[in-house]
Amino acid sequence: MPIAIQIAPGKNVHLSKIDPSASPDFDKEEGQARLVKLGRRLAELQELLFAAGDHSLLIVLQGRDTAGKDGTIKKILEAVNVQSTRVASFKVPTAEELAHDFLWRVHRQTPGLGEIVIFNRSHYEDVLVVRVHNLVPEKVWRPRYEAIRNFEELLVQSGTILVKFMLHISPDEQEERLLAREEDPLKSWKLSVGDWKERAHWDAYTEAYEEALSECSTESAPWHVIPANKKWARDLAVFEILIAALEPYEAEWRTNLEARGKEAKAELVSWRESQK
Repeated sequence: MPIAIQIAPGKNVHLSKIDPSASPDFDKEEGQARLVKLGRRLAELQELLFAAGDHSLLIVLQGRDTAGKDGTIKKILEAVNVQSTRVASFKVPTAEELAHDFLWRVHRQTPGLGEIVIFNRSHYEDVLVVRVHNLVPEKVWRPRYEAIRNFEELLVQSGTILVKFMLHISPDEQEERLLAREEDPLKSWKLSVGDWKERAHWDAYTEAYEEALSECSTESAPWHVIPANKKWARDLAVFEILIAALEPYEAEWRTNLEARGKEAKAELVSWRESQK
């Protein structure tokens, strides 16, 4: 059973009503086996996306600290060809970035035709972090919802397939993951006092996320809330949605590639004839 929740345009989101521990009606072992098959399918679709060069894919990943953004990215990169895939991470804006509009640094990282780009955090930080920490007044961040909708519609109209994921975890699961970092020498480099401090703003972030999801889930660029307490279920949901987003274009890509192949063969035959 699908566990991801696609947010309908205009719907008021209540994260408390979405179970972050939800999982399909089969076990982890079967889920991992299915993920292998989905990975092969995703790789097939990516090859068509790249070869056809008619569209691009932008994957937006948002979530609280430890929600699994890095783990999700790792899983996706295990399946796709990294030569045409890259990751763009958005941290605290630089002085140069602050000297421009809030979308400037984001727009320059969007994918070209044939490419896949994964946003590790994104333009949504400018209606999340800045709101929770009062970095700018409401009269500044609130109009950004409309700017984001218009920006994303521009991308879609320009051939970008836009898929947005909010990785949804519980406060108990976050605490467990933060504590686990302290025990694992290979993960302790991720430790940050700031991660613990941000937990004090849990409710404020919930409110900010709910409004962002409600305001910016559209027909052409819907939000998907992914229950992320169970990593295997999270990965399965993400792959299923990515494949579902790409498959409607498959027939078009194959038709275009076949036509280009026939033209290339005809040109080759003509050239060989001219060499006789």
